[in-house]
Amino acid sequence: MSPPGEPRPAAPLPGRPVRGSRSGRPVMALLDLLGRRWALRVLWELRGGPLAFRSLQARCDGMSSSVLNQRLAELRAAGIVEREEAGYRLSAEGVRLLGHLGELNGWAERWASRPGRP
Repeated sequence: MSPPGEPRPAAPLPGRPVRGSRSGRPVMALLDLLGRRWALRVLWELRGGPLAFRSLQARCDGMSSSVLNQRLAELRAAGIVEREEAGYRLSAEGVRLLGHLGELNGWAERWASRPGRP
């Protein structure tokens, strides 16, 4: 979190330096965004449809309202989440991203069950 009085860091977007990369490569921007505290949980909770702010916060097991506001702002800036009358929902890009995360989960499950795993 930024010290008081300093602007918050901008949402990671392709073409700009991000944590761990000065290149601005799209994959690095995405990994920075998704690696932020609670970002993946927000996406997961929105998978079933729109949620009002308080409902989303309740599903995220005690996430502070300031952190939720920050994550939602970043995910909206990235075009992954949209605000609508009923609350927040995944955009079409967010739904596509969630599908790819499912593929990563399949890979992780295979990786975790590999023979000879310590």
